[in-house]
Amino acid sequence: MEYESRREKGVRHWVLRAMFAVGVLAVAEIATCQEGVTGEQPEPQHQATPQNMTLEQRAASLRTFLGLGPEPDKAAAARGAPLFQQNCAFCHGPQARGATGPGLITSDAVLDDDHGEHLLPFLKKGRPQKGMPGFPTMSDGQLKDISEFIHLQVEAVANRGTYHVLNIVVGNAAMGKAYVAAHCMACHSSEAFSHIATHFRSPDQLQRGWIWPWSPAGSEDNSLAITATVKTPGGASISGRVTQVSDFRITLVDAAGQTRVIERDHGMEVEIKDPLAAHQEMIMTLTNEAMHDVTAYLETLK
Repeated sequence: MEYESRREKGVRHWVLRAMFAVGVLAVAEIATCQEGVTGEQPEPQHQATPQNMTLEQRAASLRTFLGLGPEPDKAAAARGAPLFQQNCAFCHGPQARGATGPGLITSDAVLDDDHGEHLLPFLKKGRPQKGMPGFPTMSDGQLKDISEFIHLQVEAVANRGTYHVLNIVVGNAAMGKAYVAAHCMACHSSEAFSHIATHFRSPDQLQRGWIWPWSPAGSEDNSLAITATVKTPGGASISGRVTQVSDFRITLVDAAGQTRVIERDHGMEVEIKDPLAAHQEMIMTLTNEAMHDVTAYLETLK
């Protein structure tokens, strides 16, 4: 069995606490963020996209990205729930988020533990000097179940990939159709919307997909890629897909697949084409009402 180093656990604690304070990244951004951190592109045949991820895949991806540790044992947590309510909830709250005593979601003792290896002896002994009794009469199995219940509460707070959207189809489909006609048909043909709802697992993924279309890194579809044409002062012209751009240089992948790093000089002309520029402009004025109306309309196109 491999154990995390103290430094690795320290990083995990920092990520968790920051996440509890400000929230976590949207699931749709996970693959992009992983690529940005590692600099590597996942193999296309193994890559799940926001459009086709199951709830379990989203939860697993976010758990891995945030370094949350092993998945809690849900069966053990279910057994531990009544034990926690009977023995711990009066002090730590029914969901371990605090009551008369402290919350356990960001507790070092909890975050240092994976499956009860640290919490079990801690719970046996307690911390009498700080008012926490021990539970020496409980079996190891019961204490492990309580530990899994606490870990499940951490998972519920930290891993938003486990969140299940019950219903977002609450808009007016007729109004959504009118919005599409007024704002989308200048760029898209009617065929682009034909059976669009069948390409997504759920309405929430459909909504995310039409607001911000997305192609996974490494896929053969480069229709949404940002491209650029660079004209040097000497008259040379270089075109390709943009992978990095700054005030100092621009990096392109040309038609032959060769990476070209171009230092930006005075007199150089750079023309950048972003297929999603219209979507960026739309997002600035898109209201919640219009968003729900369009989703309701697109959900009818099956």
